[in-house]
Amino acid sequence: MTQHSASQPPRRPLYTPEERRRRDESPWTLVQGILAPVQFVVFLISLYLVLRYLATGEGYLAATISVVVKTLVLYTIMITGAIWEKVVFGKYLFAESFFWEDVFSMLVLALHTAYLIAIFTLDSQTQMFIALAAYATYIINAGQFLIKLRMARLEGQRKDSARDGALAGAAE
Repeated sequence: MTQHSASQPPRRPLYTPEERRRRDESPWTLVQGILAPVQFVVFLISLYLVLRYLATGEGYLAATISVVVKTLVLYTIMITGAIWEKVVFGKYLFAESFFWEDVFSMLVLALHTAYLIAIFTLDSQTQMFIALAAYATYIINAGQFLIKLRMARLEGQRKDSARDGALAGAAE
């Protein structure tokens, strides 16, 4: 049993029962579940190409294309994620349960967008350093979402255990 001090209200669950139902029924949940690992694979390939370019000076075009593809996948997952958030929480962004993840996602988007602008305005090495900064923020943001995924699973297990315990008690 968790105890809360008098000055600290109980923490809101990640999902209310209604939000959990909407999450589980939404096709956007599956879309996010597919896009997230796709984006990670694109990120790994791109990271390799960017680092190879910075180390050897070769492969600028491949590195650039890979960062542009990574950015397009990011935009896609952000748009579909906002739709998912609207379906589940009633807000396109900054729902209470994912507020800080969304705030940090804006930094990730800003740096990826800065890279796209840099292609036309800055030298190639600076472009790649912007890409690396964008990738560093992406890793942090992905970690935030993985923590939330774990929290959601643990909450679901606790709810299932409580329900099973109540059912067992009722059967006795």
